[in-house]
Amino acid sequence: MSPPARRKVLAVIPARGGSKGVPGKNLAPVGGVPLVVRAVQACLAARYVTDVAVSTDDPGIAAAAAAAGAHVVVRPAAIAGDTASSEAAVLHALEGHADAEVVLLVQCTSPFLSHEDVEGVAEAVVVDGADTAVTVAPFHGFVWRESADEGGGEGMGHDKAYRPRRQDRPQDFLETGAAYAMDAAGFRTHRHRFFGRTALVRTDPARVLEIDDPHDLARARALAPLLDPVRTPARDDVDAVVLDFDGTQTDDRVLIDSEGRELVAVHRGDGLGVAALRRAGLKLLILSTEQNPVVAARARKLKIPVLHGIDRKDLALKQWCEEAGIDPARVLYAGNDVNDLPCFSLVGWPVAVADAHDSVRAAARAVTATPGGEGAIREIAAWLLGPELHHTPPLTPELHNSPAQ
Repeated sequence: MSPPARRKVLAVIPARGGSKGVPGKNLAPVGGVPLVVRAVQACLAARYVTDVAVSTDDPGIAAAAAAAGAHVVVRPAAIAGDTASSEAAVLHALEGHADAEVVLLVQCTSPFLSHEDVEGVAEAVVVDGADTAVTVAPFHGFVWRESADEGGGEGMGHDKAYRPRRQDRPQDFLETGAAYAMDAAGFRTHRHRFFGRTALVRTDPARVLEIDDPHDLARARALAPLLDPVRTPARDDVDAVVLDFDGTQTDDRVLIDSEGRELVAVHRGDGLGVAALRRAGLKLLILSTEQNPVVAARARKLKIPVLHGIDRKDLALKQWCEEAGIDPARVLYAGNDVNDLPCFSLVGWPVAVADAHDSVRAAARAVTATPGGEGAIREIAAWLLGPELHHTPPLTPELHNSPAQ
């Protein structure tokens, strides 16, 4: 029996350029990463999500979102003002994704949104059959409201004269504002985020924070070192870097000439990164299922070994580690598709490029912000060596050629 067809799940991140409370809010960094990029990364790393779109009217946000691996939807001015609803942005984004079966609304103003949060709301609709879903956090407080008639306060949902213990009260939940999921057909019909059966997806209350003013932003930046997971390795964590080829060092496209010869495009930044890793003393390997002269030619250019035409990449990787005396737990393996998953299970640092298959992103310990073939390997090198690739010795004045690409 063939597996069920994968449903198209579109995650939409509304990110206007204008913000009165915090100017440039959606590009404000938290933990060193702009809010919109944090949201994109959470969606790209989430299971079930097949497409990520950022709806914006701002060129800076658009550039950051695209660099992070999202599709950019240019939002018309009519739905980009202060009074425009998030639903309007999602409905507009859906116009370019008519085949979407499930749509997510993900707010980048929730800086500690996790990929598990995104997965949770998506799973509630995709797998469990809910019409809509929302992230919530357990809430045990008593809610009060000022009374205009009496000039005092009145209890909302409770009798202020009776103070039951927490364990004697029904469990309440606070809507986090971070992530929502909707059946796309139902959303197009109802045009709001809560219709039919709404599933409540519990999240960690400690991570609930929405950025509406500068104080919220300051709190988020203070909390980031405590709440952000360690997502990327450092040089001390890794002894070897193993790279898939197609879709990881390329954009997965192939050009074929009239003689049947294949051509691919690679990124010069990746070559710079590989050269820096090699000079830093890391063991390097290209591992590919393709038996193609272009793979071997690229390896020669980069001056690193290659194993290609390999049916069982995991067995080849295991043997290579044994022969080189390398602990697989200290290997970083970068890949993009399902044939990389067996290798992911062997190594300590499985890494997916930003546009990898959703199952690969879900299995990865870290996900690049850059798609394959667009500098993802350069990004990995920066994780290990720092953004300036400082382990690379400086060029002498007499040496004018660029590093091996």
